[in-house]
Amino acid sequence: MPNPVQLSFEEPTMEPDVLDAEERDAYGEVFTRRWVADLILDLVGYLPEHDLADMVLVEPACGGGAFLEPIVDRLIESAVRHGHALDTLGDSLRAFDLKAANVELSRKSSMSALVTAGVPPGRAEQIARAWINQGDFLLDELDDEAASGADFVVGNPPYIRIEDLPPDLVQRYRAACPTMQGRADIYVGFFERGLQLLRPQGRLGFICADRWMHNQYGAGLRRLISGSFAVESVITMHDVDAFEQDVSAYPAVTVLRSDRQGRVSVAEATDGLGASSAPGLVAWLKGSTPQPQSARHFNGSRLPAWFDGGDPWPTGSPKHLELLRQLEQRFPPLEDSTTGTRVGIGVATGCDDVFITTDPDLVEEDRLLPLLLADDLRSGTAEWQGRFLVNPWDDDGLVDLSRHPRLRAYFEAHAQRLGGRHVARRRPDQWYRTIDRVQLRLLDRPRLVLPDMKSTSHPVLDAGPHYPHHNLYHVTSNSWDLEVLGGLLLSNLANLFVGAYCVKMRGGCYRFQAQYLRRIRVPVIESIRPFEQNALRRAFASRDVPAATAVACKLFGIERSALAP
Repeated sequence: MPNPVQLSFEEPTMEPDVLDAEERDAYGEVFTRRWVADLILDLVGYLPEHDLADMVLVEPACGGGAFLEPIVDRLIESAVRHGHALDTLGDSLRAFDLKAANVELSRKSSMSALVTAGVPPGRAEQIARAWINQGDFLLDELDDEAASGADFVVGNPPYIRIEDLPPDLVQRYRAACPTMQGRADIYVGFFERGLQLLRPQGRLGFICADRWMHNQYGAGLRRLISGSFAVESVITMHDVDAFEQDVSAYPAVTVLRSDRQGRVSVAEATDGLGASSAPGLVAWLKGSTPQPQSARHFNGSRLPAWFDGGDPWPTGSPKHLELLRQLEQRFPPLEDSTTGTRVGIGVATGCDDVFITTDPDLVEEDRLLPLLLADDLRSGTAEWQGRFLVNPWDDDGLVDLSRHPRLRAYFEAHAQRLGGRHVARRRPDQWYRTIDRVQLRLLDRPRLVLPDMKSTSHPVLDAGPHYPHHNLYHVTSNSWDLEVLGGLLLSNLANLFVGAYCVKMRGGCYRFQAQYLRRIRVPVIESIRPFEQNALRRAFASRDVPAATAVACKLFGIERSALAP
């Protein structure tokens, strides 16, 4: 770490809690309430009854000291209990921040606590300077004490979209933290470097937006955790007043351990959780009672293990997470090579105004493909509304426009719009292509089609000569009777899986995208008896969700009450 900037302990010109909104946004600062910091310190085991002087805690973005204040208080109390001289604590804590004002404020607070405990002012200043450093946690070289490993890494990492940073800084961050993929938030890097600092059995405890658990940009971090670390506790706190500012951060507290994965405690906090009720949550999370726990300010459950790989982590009530875990262990996924069941998406054109028409005489007849859109499925059956895809593809690839003069004239009349698309700029010789290739063999197979955005699963059987638009997903199978499978996908079991993994939209809509549909579990086909198959067919035909759900629950061996909120 570079030598600390020399600062006086005079009152800073601007304290972090009175920063204007623009400056807070630039540094990604969202300040944590004291009781939340205490909760996380309790969960990671940073307790005065332990000999904390012989351990190392790292705080990657200390801000105005929301975590540092209780950390220093606990460290001093522990030192007194275990007979350590307070002036020997300089190696027990390392904190970092980019802002000089934050560093100065935190040093002043820490120095005050040390002086109050009896440390001479000069020595207290030296210790505070050793503890708290100005610098970039993701890029700067750490001093020997921090680099040698940490027993605890705790805090509230900054929230900054990576696209809001200078490109050269983005490149340096991505090189230093490979899990910062795609449109990641900078906090992903704080997780990665914090985890890398942990000694065996060390714990990381962060309060942070939970989007990395579900979005694509968090896949690398999820993969790192599942491969080398253990998830110990997850507490969703969306409705909790956890921060000093009013922010829409969808926070969760996550406790990770440098160890093999074991049991996991999950909790969903209600808006009543606060300083007086947090100790009850901590007591349950650290306890050994195996039964699901309901309390006034949280619902909790214990899972035997966590979810593997880089796939999205599910959300929902603890009991639903436990149910998902059981079902995923017992049943195969919807997309399965053994049954030849595949999930796909319809065609994206990149210019619907040109590629979609209702004019049956616009171009050659064989260049018009009946196109199915989401509003063709509203009734529960495929009712084509007369729209066509102007289709530039045949079985061999893009058609030769010279053999289709009307198609050529039509595309050339819109050449400027078609050529300006990203896909056309990338492949100028294919300027008239749609983004996706049309797979004509799909027309020869019956399929279930599902709209992308819907409040509940809405599978519809399409056996006609229609091709799905990109706002529809399709399911084909070599083995399933699609009416039976349609009944399963109509049930609330399908909603449970998709709702747990997808990113929710405004108004309560789910995204029924391929990556989420593939998470659905289904019974083994041979286990479904004829009368159960008939019941699923009837439910599918009549759009009877309760009837479909009742049969599905029997097939999965669960009570319908297990699906209740």
